Amino acid sequence: MGQMIELTAADGHKLAAYRANPAGKPRGGVVVIQEIFGVNSHIKSVADGYAADGYLVIAPAMFDRAKRGYDTGYTPPEIEAGRTIMQGLDWEKTMLDAAAAVAAAKAAGKVGMVGYCWGGTVTWVAAGRLSGLACATPYYGGSMANFIGEKPKCPVMCNFGELDTMPSPEQARAIAKAHPEITAHFYAGAGHGFNCDHRASYNPAASKLARERTVEFFRKHIG
Repeated sequence: MGQMIELTAADGHKLAAYRANPAGKPRGGVVVIQEIFGVNSHIKSVADGYAADGYLVIAPAMFDRAKRGYDTGYTPPEIEAGRTIMQGLDWEKTMLDAAAAVAAAKAAGKVGMVGYCWGGTVTWVAAGRLSGLACATPYYGGSMANFIGEKPKCPVMCNFGELDTMPSPEQARAIAKAHPEITAHFYAGAGHGFNCDHRASYNPAASKLARERTVEFFRKHIG
């Protein structure tokens, strides 16, 4: 079980974060970027999972600038509420918050980032704009196509669902084509949110394979 801590971004903004510690000496650090549902029980379980793999994990509350302590489920009204908050965020400040989490994770050594849904887009943008990342793994970033021009500064591995619409397979393949240096995996029968076992779109087989690949990617680039 992890604990809630407080981070301070470069502009002085203070945000909460969930910190999960490994059992022994950490292999390195991992930053987990939330979906539009806040640092909820699912994101905490994801963080706990990477901590069990040996990493110091920081999952920052990226919505704290708009609404502190945001933590919801996956009903249509909650999805709409999360989208509204997301659309009101400023990308420069979002990067400041992500950078604060990276700085906290650096206590363990090299740092990787993984993000889901909106967090997948954040992870993709962070790979191009932040320093200090050893690798980045976006999962089905819904707005990644809007940032196709970003130039990653670190190795990137993307996990996309073949049945997704945000991004669509066509958009995802366009990103991969524009960036031959990245690795892009596509999962048959998987839609948006296929990693989340709290959602109807959960795909156990795709989730398992994507996670295995992500851990392997972290082992290669973090330790």
